[in-house]
Amino acid sequence: MNTPDGALTAEQLGTVHLIGVGGVGMSGLARLLLTRGIKVSGSELREWPYLAALRALGGTIHMTHTESNLDGVDTVVYSTAIPQDHLELREARKRGLRVLHRSEALAATMTGRQAIAVAGTHGKTTTTSMLTLILQHAGEDPSFVIGGEISEVGSNAHHGSGQYFVVEADESDRSFLRYRPHVALITNIDADHLNTYGDLAGVEAAFGEFARLADSPVNGRGDGFVIACADNEGTRRMAATLRAEGHTVYTYGEAEDADLRIFDVRSSAAGVRYRAELDGLSLGEIFLPTPGRLLGLNSSAAVLTALRLGLPIEKVVEALASFPGVRRRFERKGEVNGILVYDEYAYHPVSVKAAIETLREVAGEGRLIVVFQPYRVYRTRDLEAELAEALSIADEAVIMEVFGPGETRLPGEGGVSLTAAIDLPADRKVFVPDWDGVAAEVVRRARPGDVVVTMGAPPSSMLGDELIAALGAPGTAALGATETAAG
Repeated sequence: MNTPDGALTAEQLGTVHLIGVGGVGMSGLARLLLTRGIKVSGSELREWPYLAALRALGGTIHMTHTESNLDGVDTVVYSTAIPQDHLELREARKRGLRVLHRSEALAATMTGRQAIAVAGTHGKTTTTSMLTLILQHAGEDPSFVIGGEISEVGSNAHHGSGQYFVVEADESDRSFLRYRPHVALITNIDADHLNTYGDLAGVEAAFGEFARLADSPVNGRGDGFVIACADNEGTRRMAATLRAEGHTVYTYGEAEDADLRIFDVRSSAAGVRYRAELDGLSLGEIFLPTPGRLLGLNSSAAVLTALRLGLPIEKVVEALASFPGVRRRFERKGEVNGILVYDEYAYHPVSVKAAIETLREVAGEGRLIVVFQPYRVYRTRDLEAELAEALSIADEAVIMEVFGPGETRLPGEGGVSLTAAIDLPADRKVFVPDWDGVAAEVVRRARPGDVVVTMGAPPSSMLGDELIAALGAPGTAALGATETAAG
């Protein structure tokens, strides 16, 4: 069972205030606390989509940051995006209140449960969501906190009555090292968050430290284990090291030596299907009604975890066949005037490339127009070449300015530099620094038969509906038809 340092429980937090409560991670924690009957308040500066649900659950939401928000509060929770000199943090320390990082507060909610922590430089949200759905279909009632919203569940967090707690573990700031998982699942280890780790070796070392936290017999605690991808070089190296140390590690993937091996992977607009075998024994065919080879690979991680937990394969297959997807993960927003609009959260080069390749298949004979908002300044700078290579697969690219909460962007960095690096003709790529200009730019470029995807940082999730409205405005269909005929 998860036992964080001090074994603090959620109920011992008292009244909790969350700074920046509107983000997907903080709102998930707030929802979890509220459904456990804990009094919660939060502060925010913009009306994020999750805030209405938090109010409905009884949360108090302040649309400003001020010292008085802390009146009657026992614990203040912040995320890495909140600067240490934030006025509410300063006030909390001045008053002597308990101050916790989001990961510390989340660890407290896991006390007494068997935690399944899903980590990786990309693919965490979808894998966490699929595993949660499998547990639900198998009759468990797991608690979960996910960096996205499962379409079927309609939530990014839930306080369940079962023994399991499924959590998406964030490696970006080392906060995943605060958890004590029963199962540590690692989808991949690629170069990312180099502002924190320095280089890939530093990233790999941190994931190895995380994996060793699982309560496996080698730690003298329990029967926990590690799940790792056999197709990724970083996780392969980690798995070999951990096994040599005596840790229990199970692997998955298309590699011939994977414990759970998948093969004959086929992806289309209708979804992805593959055959699988565990320890050489056939599991039959597995199907998900959402496209993407990478999605299929990540689903096999959930399959392997579920089977090692003793869940029946029939329930696993049933759950994945009904998997509705996760909001912002290949989410189809709608079709208007013959133009399909999708939303996708991908921002790491590997996941951006996989998403664009999949949507390129969906587009078929049509064109793929990508609207991309980079998430972090440091990632856009450090991985610019890789991001540009992935975006170059699209037919056209509309690049926005970096979101970069709490970061300083130097002259020449960000969207302008990324746009220049994309290997597309000048008339097929454009930097649009003004949010209000994006919809008009897409309307100018899109025509019937095209697929448009909004991709990247959290704010870009609000673009999909704007594009649907703009593409459906009077005159848009005629413009597209004229351009199609002219082309």
